[in-house]
Amino acid sequence: MNRTTAPSGERLIDLCAIWDAGVSLSSAAWNGASCGVERRRLNEAKKVSRRMPLSPRISHPPRKQSLESSYIFYTLSQGGWEMLSSVQEVQLKQLEVTRPRGLGNRERGQVPRMARQPAPPWVHAAFLLCLLSLGGAIEIPMDPSIQNELTQPPTITKQSVKDHIVDPRDNILIECEAKGNPAPSFHWTRNSRFFNIAKDPRVSMRRRSGTLVIDFRSGGRPEEYEGEYQCFARNKFGTALSNRIRLQVSKSPLWPKENLDPVVVQEGAPLTLQCNPPPGLPSPVIFWMSSSMEPIAQDKRVSQGHNGDLYFSNVMLQDMQTDYSCNARFHFTHTIQQKNPFTLKVLTNHPYNDSSLRNHPDMYSARGVAERTPSFMYPQGTASSQMVLRGMDLLLECIASGVPTPDIAWYKKGGDLPSDKAKFENFNKALRITNVSEEDSGEYFCLASNKMGSIRHTISVRVKAAPYWLDEPKNLILAPGEDGRLVCRANGNPKPTVQWMVNGEPLQSAPPNPNREVAGDTIIFRDTQISSRAVYQCNTSNEHGYLLANAFVSVLDVPPRMLSPRNQLIRVILYNRTRLDCPFFGSPIPTLRWFKNGQGSNLDGGNYHVYENGSLEIKMIRKEDQGIYTCVATNILGKAENQVRLEVKDPTRIYRMPEDQVAKRGTTVQLECRVKHDPSLKLTVSWLKDDEPLYIGNRMKKEDDSLTIFGVAERDQGSYTCVASTELDQDLAKAYLTVLADQATPTNRLAALPKGRPDRPRDLELTDLAERSVRLTWIPGDDNNSPITDYVVQFEEDQFQPGVWHDHSKYPGSVNSAVLRLSPYVNYQFRVIAINEVGSSHPSLPSERYRTSGAPPESNPGDVKGEGTRKNNMEITWTPMNATSAFGPNLRYIVKWRRRETREAWNNVTVWGSRYVVGQTPVYVPYEIRVQAENDFGKGPEPESVIGYSGEDYPRAAPTEVKVRVMNSTAISLQWNRVYSDTVQGQLREYRAYYWRESSLLKNLWVSQKRQQASFSGDRLRGVVSRLFPYSNYKLEMVVVNGRGDGPRSETKEFTTPEGVPSAPRRFRVRQPNLETINLEWDHPEHPNGIMLGYTLKYVAFNGTKVGKQIVENFSSNQTKFTVQRTDPVSRYRFTLSARTQVGSGEAVTEESPAPPNEAYTNNQADIATQGWFIGLMCAIALLVLILLIVCFIKRSRGGKYPVREKKDVPLGPEDPKEEDGSFDYSDEDNKPLQGSQTSLDGTIKQQESDDSLVDYGEGGEGQFNEDGSFIGQYTVKKDKDETEGNESSEATSPVNAIYSLA
Repeated sequence: MNRTTAPSGERLIDLCAIWDAGVSLSSAAWNGASCGVERRRLNEAKKVSRRMPLSPRISHPPRKQSLESSYIFYTLSQGGWEMLSSVQEVQLKQLEVTRPRGLGNRERGQVPRMARQPAPPWVHAAFLLCLLSLGGAIEIPMDPSIQNELTQPPTITKQSVKDHIVDPRDNILIECEAKGNPAPSFHWTRNSRFFNIAKDPRVSMRRRSGTLVIDFRSGGRPEEYEGEYQCFARNKFGTALSNRIRLQVSKSPLWPKENLDPVVVQEGAPLTLQCNPPPGLPSPVIFWMSSSMEPIAQDKRVSQGHNGDLYFSNVMLQDMQTDYSCNARFHFTHTIQQKNPFTLKVLTNHPYNDSSLRNHPDMYSARGVAERTPSFMYPQGTASSQMVLRGMDLLLECIASGVPTPDIAWYKKGGDLPSDKAKFENFNKALRITNVSEEDSGEYFCLASNKMGSIRHTISVRVKAAPYWLDEPKNLILAPGEDGRLVCRANGNPKPTVQWMVNGEPLQSAPPNPNREVAGDTIIFRDTQISSRAVYQCNTSNEHGYLLANAFVSVLDVPPRMLSPRNQLIRVILYNRTRLDCPFFGSPIPTLRWFKNGQGSNLDGGNYHVYENGSLEIKMIRKEDQGIYTCVATNILGKAENQVRLEVKDPTRIYRMPEDQVAKRGTTVQLECRVKHDPSLKLTVSWLKDDEPLYIGNRMKKEDDSLTIFGVAERDQGSYTCVASTELDQDLAKAYLTVLADQATPTNRLAALPKGRPDRPRDLELTDLAERSVRLTWIPGDDNNSPITDYVVQFEEDQFQPGVWHDHSKYPGSVNSAVLRLSPYVNYQFRVIAINEVGSSHPSLPSERYRTSGAPPESNPGDVKGEGTRKNNMEITWTPMNATSAFGPNLRYIVKWRRRETREAWNNVTVWGSRYVVGQTPVYVPYEIRVQAENDFGKGPEPESVIGYSGEDYPRAAPTEVKVRVMNSTAISLQWNRVYSDTVQGQLREYRAYYWRESSLLKNLWVSQKRQQASFSGDRLRGVVSRLFPYSNYKLEMVVVNGRGDGPRSETKEFTTPEGVPSAPRRFRVRQPNLETINLEWDHPEHPNGIMLGYTLKYVAFNGTKVGKQIVENFSSNQTKFTVQRTDPVSRYRFTLSARTQVGSGEAVTEESPAPPNEAYTNNQADIATQGWFIGLMCAIALLVLILLIVCFIKRSRGGKYPVREKKDVPLGPEDPKEEDGSFDYSDEDNKPLQGSQTSLDGTIKQQESDDSLVDYGEGGEGQFNEDGSFIGQYTVKKDKDETEGNESSEATSPVNAIYSLA
């Protein structure tokens, strides 16, 4: 730690950061402020000394004793030291950060810029906080050469469990292993007294280990060695302790001899057979059997309780057909002890045990057993209580009697049972809740019911907790003069106490250390020296248990060392971005500088950027950047340097790319691909077809600059990609080839025959049976005039997906036999499909089955993920392996996980499904996850680690220093300080602003106060909120959002938007009561957006394409009517109305006046009557009318008889009035119509009372109509039943005939 003395004699403190008003720093900012160049730290100290004058001597403020917090903050005023307010204390506590130190090649965040503002009074307390700020531990690189050279106090790496139960028939083994440099020595205590191993010939210690071995081969009683053991690992830098290991010898006592009288019970009555097993260590497993070793069948009427007793809800006559014996199985001795059996004698009113009555719908009444309401056999009464420890399983039990046998249901008062942890056992008589937490406490009740009634029992559950870690102390490695701290925080119920020890001795009895201060659960180290090295123990305990943790403090004094290989060569493509790494190590932390070609000043700025970890980034590589770069790491103990040679290469580019082509089948196609590249790099040109590697067959030729395809076929159609690559870069170019079918005439008779899909292959045969392969042979089917191009072999297995066929392999159409590669332990069945250019054949009949032998898995499941579904868990999921990957029976998965940063021992569990939930995890911490496949033949390969994260919790902090700047009347800009990463408690999704319109600056204007939101994704520090209402008062709050949800709200900010332009006037109405005036009416705008100054009306007259002069009228803000006097009775008017404020006019609304009554006539006179097409149309209509008049005149003047048969050869019926010559006479009545028709005014004939429809005249069967309702389609004459088809007129079509047909 560097210090300097001011000219006035004041002591300038090495500051962590310069604090301005309200500026909070992230952990990255702390790193940048404290881990860099010493000159920067000195300059910052001088700045603060000028800003805040100090008295010549500053003593430490008075301390306040507290076990709850590590620091008490004070501020300096004229009267001396004063305690900060609670709000300021909370603000200051947020400044505690941990700074990663030591290892140079670790990324650190950028230092955010801090706005300079006048400092409030509490900033002086922040200055004092800098005096107490603590550097984190130096990170030791994983380089074995460095780790072997560095001295290290002992660390316990392996130990026996706290409650160590051993088998009395085996030797006793108490494990204790540790590491350190130099290697530690070991000794033990037994019952808190030194255990002298040398005096006991049965006891020995393993070499290079502290593991105790107690040998009983030469005699001795294991019970003599029971007690509490503790291991001590010691070297010259400290002593580490193991847990207190309680050694107990397993016991399996015999059952006491007793004579049991027969149990006499009335049929239908309840009964309890007590087991009372002998006390064993550990407790035995209880089960009931008959004396002939037949298990007792259990159901909801007869079942065993958790205490081992056998309960009969009601006794039936068949229960005395056997006896009942309680059995106890002891784990270590693997022995089963049997109690003397109970014999039942059942008194009954129905002495015959008729088996047919067992399934009787009313069995009890059939046997004369009286029905009873339920009552509880266990537990007794209506209420009880139960205590359970956090993390254990809670087992609640209710066993009831009654006739009929009651049903049991479970409920929780005031909530639901936890579905993910609760399960029912023993025919619903027991409720088990796994991994209990504090939220599982409360009142549970069981309800026993049958048709006679119900009864309930309430169980009050209290959840206590043995100590569990919140912050476990971690090893601390510091440089001389640095500061640090050890934190030991645990929770429990009741709250545990914390006791500190150093090298196995209570801290109170240890020699005093002026550089060490204990503040409750935290030990603070200041200005550490080499003599400060030691191992500290934190023991936290309550009545339910204890936790013991070792953490050493090591002080290193190491000159700088380079960790990467020397004289590295880095090649990079021109104009790319690159980064030169220079990992280093040293204590104190070295500073790193870069030089180019051994000349010039330190490289930083411009095209260069040096990161906090020492890496040099070149933003855009140019030719002149080529050269030798030297990184120099320096601390007070010396310096080290390394060189990196940078070579700049030209990029790889395709300068002549393949083009899209269309080719006929059978022709030759060439795709060009010419490449320019750096000559010092090896170029490789490859081709892809449809984004898959292209197989270069006999019909293709690949050259350096082209691809040629001979005899193009349809299967060659697709996209072709040229890939030009070197070891540094690559370039791509794509073209599409379209193949046209050959339309030529077939050259032989076979080609002219119709083509079809091939017939199925047949006669499948398996030969050459081997462990991992088999030969499949088949006889091809007929190709149906199209050659077979491919065969697809499919397989089906009957274990995982029976009946589902999968593609195995594909072979050319010229083969009919293939060797198939097989997976172990699969019961195969094969079939073959033939393919030609027409399509695929039907699958062949399946072959016989062939099962391969088993083997350990050769792969592991994929898609392994770890994600939290709740704040205190992590769900591990993976994609299960299929049948061809199982390789053996009973496929299962070994799931392993551990905290990533702690490198603790792996936790593991065996799972048969595809998911596992890890409970009681800290909030959002990374885990290493491994999932390994295993079957009965062995384990799969060692899997790679996947990083997963435990569940997220709601963020704990809100953005600070939220600043609002009004940009215009509808938008504001926001700026805020980021929150500390440890307060996010998850993945930072976004910063979110909630804002609402509090009121309008206009009086009596109602506004909606609905909350709106604006999201700013990522770790941003500014954003814009738009679409606001002008001239309004707004309020705004900001939150941090992670995957779980919103964090707490920030301080509410208020802002006011300025005036804007108003919205459009509402309900603009134009009315024309007469030809002289037009009335206009409107309503005020919905959103004035400011103080209304008035309205602006613009209107103009128009007639067709002619437009008059625009007139502008201005009105006051309270005027909503206006009348326009028409100057032109023929023209229409277009009105545009807008409201205005001081800012300007707003959105306008446009309406037109209605057309006057004579406008249609006027328009026809002015526009249509002068058009040529209109005159021609009128002439055509007049000519057509003239022709119709002539036809009518001819018809009326024509006399005599009209020969009907000349027009239509229809036989006349006897009822038809006719003359002998078969003609109608029209001379008597000129206006007589044809029968069944009527004549219209224009002379056309209309059907009258016809019993057919328009459908009968259409050829389509149904009539169709246009949009205007007119019928479309071809009219045909409806034929009578006796009319001859096809009797059409043979007369030639002429204008005269057409006219007669119209008549």
